[in-house]
Amino acid sequence: MYHFIGIKGTGMASLAQIMKDLGYEVKGSDIQEHCFTDDALNAIGIYALPFDKNNIKENDIVIRGNSFTSENNEEVKQAEELNVKMYAYEEMVGKLTKMFQTITVAGCHGKTTTSSMLAHTLTGICGCNYLIGDGSGYASKENKYFVLEACEYKRHFLAYTPTYAIITNIDLDHVDYFKDIDDVISAYQEYANKAEKMVIACGDDPYTHSLEVNPPIFYYGLDEDNDIVAKNVEYKESGTSFEVFVEGNYYGSFDLPFYGKHMLLDALAVIAVCSYERMDAKEVAKQLKTFTGAKRRFQQKEIGDIVTIDDYAHHPNEVRATIKAARQKYPKKTIVAVFEPYTYARVQEFHEDYVKALNQADYAYVMDIKNDRDNPSDYPGVTSDLIIKNLEHGDHISLEEVDKLMKYDDAVVIFMSPKNIYHIREAYEKLVEEKQNTDTN
Repeated sequence: MYHFIGIKGTGMASLAQIMKDLGYEVKGSDIQEHCFTDDALNAIGIYALPFDKNNIKENDIVIRGNSFTSENNEEVKQAEELNVKMYAYEEMVGKLTKMFQTITVAGCHGKTTTSSMLAHTLTGICGCNYLIGDGSGYASKENKYFVLEACEYKRHFLAYTPTYAIITNIDLDHVDYFKDIDDVISAYQEYANKAEKMVIACGDDPYTHSLEVNPPIFYYGLDEDNDIVAKNVEYKESGTSFEVFVEGNYYGSFDLPFYGKHMLLDALAVIAVCSYERMDAKEVAKQLKTFTGAKRRFQQKEIGDIVTIDDYAHHPNEVRATIKAARQKYPKKTIVAVFEPYTYARVQEFHEDYVKALNQADYAYVMDIKNDRDNPSDYPGVTSDLIIKNLEHGDHISLEEVDKLMKYDDAVVIFMSPKNIYHIREAYEKLVEEKQNTDTN
């Protein structure tokens, strides 16, 4: 029996689904507040128990979420006292990567969308196992490929053994761990050198060319000097169309319902893998066209003339890209951003960049800092006000102040946070629906 401590975490939930698919017995524990990963877990008969040391049995094999230690969790302490076999999340995933032809997807931005897109495409063509950081996981012993979202935080991705190692970009993030951009680059260099077949990296990124790696490395992007190049790109209200050339040879034409340059680059990473695996371009294009997005990545809902978008964006570059994608798809609508910053360390490091990104919207609202990692006393004076006071058209917002958003008509309201921002989004959607029902009556 595998017991997951922190089973509702996105990676942990995905791994739990995989272990159950592979025929193992699975149980787990977590906080009792509803999380979006509950739905997938409940669908396969897994219901999170409250944390309790008595959940740990002597014959259990424990998988420990990285937020939990014997100092802060009674189950971890109990597991250590009983001396049961216990693996950190990335250690258990590392074992799985040796069982299949693994394609790891790393990058400071876009790795969830890229891995979801790749898993979707390969599943449609030939079958595929996958572990995605949006809480999605699936496995069959019969499948050849295993697509894995690989996180660089604390160098966890070094536990994996990839056949292909994808790098969507390199940027400074997780500033509570990485000292500077050079520290980040060194981690990615170690990761790239673990690839058994090749590295596929975004060549338009300013840092990927500085990597010194032993495996062959192939670059994708819009710049002409890349190995996999998108040409004749058109950004339209219906999506993005382009042609792909691989090492100078025409591969195929793609007309996809994706928005923003970042989504085009994510698609190019998928196309690169498929081309080197000798897959037919028309079949790849057919599968990509049916990709509806990763969970909590540009997830849209229309209520009359209002569109809400739920997105995981938490780094300034992701916030900027999400707003830009909304403008491409909805060029005539008012764009309103609602942002919940995550961690004091990020706000301290990036508050000026958040201002620049949020100013791309017509109006921006910022919530209090969400934090379950930093010690607030280490960051005196760091609050959301560091962002709000410099916004061109900005204000503070909370769940109790959601009615501030009701003054906008014919608008796109983007809710951005890596945490559960759905409380305020759902409250807003309820108000909009009530208003529209009242207007209709």
